[in-house]
Amino acid sequence: MHSPVIPSQAQTLQILRALKHQPMLMLPGDKDGYGARWMVSGQEIMPAIANFLMESGYLAETGKTELGARILNLTEEGLRIREKGMAWWSSLNWLEKLKITLFG
Repeated sequence: MHSPVIPSQAQTLQILRALKHQPMLMLPGDKDGYGARWMVSGQEIMPAIANFLMESGYLAETGKTELGARILNLTEEGLRIREKGMAWWSSLNWLEKLKITLFG
């Protein structure tokens, strides 16, 4: 999981953890002038993280809500990267975790 390609590694792993229990919603925003927004548990996700997860094949659209939001769930590869990320995080000591959380 430790790679400069992964944006905000600690935050990405937090999102992967949350996606185990619920999907990510992609809210279309072209009409309101804000562009697309991604949400998990009502919390907005940074576009860089959402795009990374989608472009890497870790998320796939599984449907739409009644209001038109796209429902995104982890793919099999997404589940594997989630498990690898959690194992990587567990292998770190508290100082390494702090550095990664603060500096990416």
